[in-house]
Amino acid sequence: MQSIISLRDIGRSYKVGTEVIHALRSVTLDIYKNEYVALMGPSGSGKSTLMNTLGCLDTPSKGEYILNGHSVAHMTDNQLAEVRNKEIGFVFQTFNLMPRLSALENVTVPLVYSGVNKKERNERAMQSLTHVGLGDRVKHKPNELSGGQKQRVAVARALVNKPAIILADEPTGNLDSKTSEEIMGLFEEIHKQGNTIILVTHEEDIAQHAHRIVRLKDGLIESDKQNENIITVGKVSI
Repeated sequence: MQSIISLRDIGRSYKVGTEVIHALRSVTLDIYKNEYVALMGPSGSGKSTLMNTLGCLDTPSKGEYILNGHSVAHMTDNQLAEVRNKEIGFVFQTFNLMPRLSALENVTVPLVYSGVNKKERNERAMQSLTHVGLGDRVKHKPNELSGGQKQRVAVARALVNKPAIILADEPTGNLDSKTSEEIMGLFEEIHKQGNTIILVTHEEDIAQHAHRIVRLKDGLIESDKQNENIITVGKVSI
């Protein structure tokens, strides 16, 4: 079984003044197609740096990252931008929506960068928003939506280019518990449809939705285990 993501001895260090900070010391990790993995760890464990590395937003100081059989180190800036736009869908804690754009326009943004014509952009964005239960909110701007609805728009945007991998960074961090459960139910549905999901969280109950939990501490993998007690939400009423 070929891994979709393969990390070998990945390290990332930063210089702050005269001090060298080792955010990641040595991480070796394989993630396979259609896995649902949670990356867990306290603040300073390296999980955010690892997520930025996986999302091709940051470059490791050492080691090798193979994504879909291709070495990330040998990609040009343009190739990396294309990977970020087409192969990986990002969902952030703060939603990262553009305030002046409607829900539909926010979801079309990755398609603009992909050079898709306007008619097809709107059709695909509409499908994506309907898929997350927001077909009746397409003209609403972010300030007219609840936190959960904003996160659904963000999920729709992450899905619109049909990426193989969804990277979700603390996706329920700004949501109440009921809305968090709805969003986790949405990830469940997305996973069932064949996407690989990588979830970064410091919350134990959120990590328990994943099928595999990788725990980080001080820039190293402390444990990597299949989850024996998966929490499932079941079909969410959207």
